[in-house]
Amino acid sequence: MDLVSKKVSRVFRPKVNARQAYDRLSHWYDLFAGSEDWFTFHGLQMVSVQPGEKVLEIGPGTGKALLKLAQNTAEMGRVVGLDLSWGMLQAARKKVIQTGQEAQVSLSLGDGAALPFATGSFDVIFMGFTLELFDTPEIPRVLDECMRVLRPEGRLGVVSLARPERFAPMVDAYEWVHRNFPDVADCRPIPAAEYLQEAGFFLQDCQRKPMWGMPVEMVVGCKIISVANAMNQTPVPQTIVAQP
Repeated sequence: MDLVSKKVSRVFRPKVNARQAYDRLSHWYDLFAGSEDWFTFHGLQMVSVQPGEKVLEIGPGTGKALLKLAQNTAEMGRVVGLDLSWGMLQAARKKVIQTGQEAQVSLSLGDGAALPFATGSFDVIFMGFTLELFDTPEIPRVLDECMRVLRPEGRLGVVSLARPERFAPMVDAYEWVHRNFPDVADCRPIPAAEYLQEAGFFLQDCQRKPMWGMPVEMVVGCKIISVANAMNQTPVPQTIVAQP
């Protein structure tokens, strides 16, 4: 196991159980997941999707971010949503149809650890509160797959629960619930920025903000294709963003 992963709790719930749980939750997920929206949308702003780009969202859930991505890519672009849960995809499909964005958005059932797309397919990949759902040994595999399907100099945006820099009682309590009641707290804090760097991404931006006493990290990494390009990139130091 890599050095980053040694700090991270495991996810022992089988994927089939996770799929079934999210299928059940899909009918009312929006009722209790609204606290994540600000962080997700801020992460979308950071990754700065442009008109005409092709974008993949891994774990779109009920599709809130998909609609924003479709607006950003405009008619010339394309957005693909890949989710493990059929129920979540159906909820997302309803939103896409209601907003008339069927021509821009396509949905696919699949696993982020084995992306069913050709190498160099996307300009941007986005994950909002999704990467921390994968078991610890799988996270590097997910990021390797992201690196593979991104085009040269493509961007990866990740929003996730974060590891605190010092003792945080709320985080310790949450991880205890995660270990003992994984169906209640199925995700856990991860060092997303460190994972991206270890996978070979160049960090363009990294910001943190607390959510209910839990730190949330919003990270943008770039797929650098040459040493010269990497030297020309200026990393943005981690910052604390204002209250939403």
